Amino acid sequence: MALIHKATVMDEKAIRQALRRIAHEIIEHNKGIDNVVLVGVRKRGVPLAERLQVLLKEIESIDIPIGILDITLYRDDLSQRQDQPMVHTTDVPFDINGRQVVMVDDVLYTGRTTRAAMDALIDLGRPASIQLAVLIDRGHRELPVRADYVGKNVPTSRSEEVEVKVREIDGQDQVDILGPGGE
Repeated sequence: MALIHKATVMDEKAIRQALRRIAHEIIEHNKGIDNVVLVGVRKRGVPLAERLQVLLKEIESIDIPIGILDITLYRDDLSQRQDQPMVHTTDVPFDINGRQVVMVDDVLYTGRTTRAAMDALIDLGRPASIQLAVLIDRGHRELPVRADYVGKNVPTSRSEEVEVKVREIDGQDQVDILGPGGE
């Protein structure tokens, strides 16, 4: 069944404002960012983490480390996929032991991607804490996972999809809801 555009829930301005708010919340929650590192979950979590890094530097004048996490081999649906997954590199060029790690992803849905990302992080060390920042929380959890920082809560049905576009990958910033369409 084809999915059709149902609604645009965030435009470029709304995304920019949400990320600025998340940056301030990260600073407040951690009482500064001296011990904070960012890790973007591939694919669209990476440019969002890069933007947060820039915002945090603008606010606190501290250039915090940023890493890239590929969770492909940690996914719990690998045996159910018919296509071969594309494995990319994880690049976390700093020690996460004892650090406040803020994982950044685009959408929180069932919680399975977040669980895979936490497994991948734990293989790299023992952070003081793992916090989760997402642009969109759409509900429908299958695992007991919650985001610490949310750009926007978007209630959806299971038949709908949330499509996040970022200019670094897609050429534009926008969040859309797609749903089943007519034939």
